[in-house]
Amino acid sequence: MSGDKRNILDNYRRQLAAKFELKRNLFKAICNDPSLPKDIREEHRNKLSKLPRNSSFTRLRNRCIFTGRPRGVYQLFRMSRIVFRELAKKGLVMGVKKASW
Repeated sequence: MSGDKRNILDNYRRQLAAKFELKRNLFKAICNDPSLPKDIREEHRNKLSKLPRNSSFTRLRNRCIFTGRPRGVYQLFRMSRIVFRELAKKGLVMGVKKASW
């Protein structure tokens, strides 16, 4: 059941990141512009730090939609390698079949 909780938290982070993306990029651009005065850059650095931490794209993690597993996730199918293998073995993934030669 912890996988459900992790997926819900990750979805919340994705929504926050989308909401604050424009603001965050603007503040970062102003902070990194050396042609602007130092006090303006410092002011926008403070504004950037006031944004929610979970609105940062570096906090997002690809997770399996079935188990919530964070590692070994195929981005195309949005499922972990373990779940993918089981579903492919049962023939439940369209266009995928077990290779044998």
